[in-house]
Amino acid sequence: MGMAAAESQFHVLAVDDSIIDRKLIERLLKTSSCQVTTVDSGSKALEFLGLQEDDKNHSTQSCVSLDNHQEAEINLIITDYCMPGMTGYDLLKKIKESSSLRNIPVVIMSSENVPSRINRCLEEGAEEFFLKPVRLSDVNKLRPHMMKTRSKSQQQEAEKIVTEEKIEISSEEVQQPQTESNTEHNQQQKLQANNNNNKRKAVEENLSLDTTRPRYSINGLAAV
Repeated sequence: MGMAAAESQFHVLAVDDSIIDRKLIERLLKTSSCQVTTVDSGSKALEFLGLQEDDKNHSTQSCVSLDNHQEAEINLIITDYCMPGMTGYDLLKKIKESSSLRNIPVVIMSSENVPSRINRCLEEGAEEFFLKPVRLSDVNKLRPHMMKTRSKSQQQEAEKIVTEEKIEISSEEVQQPQTESNTEHNQQQKLQANNNNNKRKAVEENLSLDTTRPRYSINGLAAV
C-alpha cells in the first residue's frame, strides 16, 4: 500500500478483552478501509496513547496488534464496556480528562442493553453506544465522527502556518525601518558632504578672485 493511501485512511484504536470480538471489529473496520490497532485492555490503550497508568499490575504479556500506528494519528477509539481492571467507561473518563486526548471520539460497545449504562457513557462524552455483535452498518456510522478529528487536525495545521507567516512578516517589518533609517542617514551624510564641498569651492574661488583683482593706491591713480 502506497504512502498516499495510508495517509488517507482513518486510524482506529479498538479495545476489547475478547479476542473473538477484537478480530470481528478489526475485520469490519478494515472492510471500511480503516487502519486498525487493537489492544486487549484499557491500560494498554492508555499506554499506546501515551497516557501512562499508575497501576502496573496488568499482565506483562502484551496482546497488542499494531497496524503501522507510527505513521498515523488516532482518529477514533472504540472500546468494550465490560473489561477486567479498567472498564470502557473508566477508559472514556481518562480520555476526556486528558487535554491532549479529549478531542478523540470514543465509541462504547456492550453485549448488555442497560439504559442507565448507555446514558452514563453518552453523558460522559461517548459519541455512540453499540450493542454487540457490532455490524458493518454500525461501523459505517463512525466515519462522520472520524472526519471531525481530521478537520480539527487540518485546522490546527493551518493556524500553525498562519502564525509562522505572521512572525515572519513581523520580523521583516522590524528589519525594514532599520534599513530605511540607514539609507536615509547615508543620504544625509552624502548631502552634507556635497554642501561642504560646495562651500569649500566657493571660498577657494573667492580667494582666487582676491589675488587676481587689481588694487589701487589711495589716490586711485596707480594700480598696486
